[in-house]
Formats: sequence, structure tokens, C-alpha cells
Amino acid sequence: MLDRLKYYWKTFDNGILRENPILRLMIGLCPTLAVSTSLINSVGMGLATTFVLVCSNFVVSLLRKFTPNGVRIPIFIVIVSTFVTLIDYLMLAYMPELHKSLGVFVPLIVVNCIILGRAESFAYKNDVVLSAIDGLGMGLGFTIAISAIGIIREVLGNGTILGYSLFGASFSPAIIMILPPGAFITIGFLMAGLNALTRKGEGANK
Repeated sequence: MLDRLKYYWKTFDNGILRENPILRLMIGLCPTLAVSTSLINSVGMGLATTFVLVCSNFVVSLLRKFTPNGVRIPIFIVIVSTFVTLIDYLMLAYMPELHKSLGVFVPLIVVNCIILGRAESFAYKNDVVLSAIDGLGMGLGFTIAISAIGIIREVLGNGTILGYSLFGASFSPAIIMILPPGAFITIGFLMAGLNALTRKGEGANK
């Protein structure tokens, strides 16, 4: 039982650190570049993606023994599209401002390579519980990374956090930070920091 719990934890932790979608695998960058200009947009996109990841992984794993290998990708897309449509309508109904701000990038979760990648490489090959845990870990890893990018870009590019001014009228924002190059710069520094921490941790364990 203890070994099983450790394996569940390792699967969950994998998406947050070792295989973080943005900072390790460099996937899901299209929505990351587009919506991470503010923290609220980043959290909204991250949680929406996490919802779709967990639900689609669960269903793909549940149906894996009944899914013909030759048509698995179209079936995956139908499953993912169902949950994307659900979260799209939920956001439109209960969070219209956030939905408007995220725009077309909510429906485009359908083609996010994180979602289809985990369905193909993990959920199609593992049991339901493990697949849901993998989806949760990958989703939270994506959410944490995109939120960190959103905080840095909003603070440096607008001088605000969650829309509240931090530095007053005298602050001169770095406009480049709310443009696509600012996202690449931020991702680069965060990747470097994560790599440095990883190497330091590995050195301490030797």
C-alpha cells in the first residue's frame, strides 16, 4: 500500500517538477505566450487546462480497452472537445469577464499538445486513478508555471498585480514584458532558475 502511494505521489510530482509542461518539456507555449500578461488570465487558463486534463485522462483511461488502436486519436479529440466545450460554457456563464479576456484560447485547449500528449503517452496505457493523478499533476504544473510567468510580466509590464497598482504613477513599466518577447525572456529565466535549483538539489543528495 505504501509503495502504491509513493508511486501515486511520484506520478503527481512528475508534472510539477521533472516534466513541467512549460519549463521542462516546452509544450503548451501558444496559450502561455498569449494569455500570461496578467496573473488572473494565467490562473484562469491554468485551471481550465487542468480541468480538461484530469477529465480527459480519466475518460481515455476508462475507455482504453474498448478503443480501437487505429482510431484512437480521433476518439481522444472527441473526448477532449467535450470537456473543453463544457469548461468554455461554464466560464461564459459564471466568469464572463475572464472568458472574454481569454478569448479564443479557451476553445483552443482542444489542440493543446499537453492534453493530447498525456492522453496518448499516459492515459491510454495506465489505469483510471493513475491517469487522473497524472492529469492533475501536469495541470497544476502548467498552472504554477504560467502563473509565475503572469506575475512577473504583469508586475514589470504594468506595475500591477491582479489589477492593483504596486508602484504608483511614477512607475515606468517595461512594455516589452507584456509583449511576446517578454514571455520568452521570462520563460528563459524561470527555466534557468529551475535548472539551477535541480542541480543544487542533486548535488546535495550525492
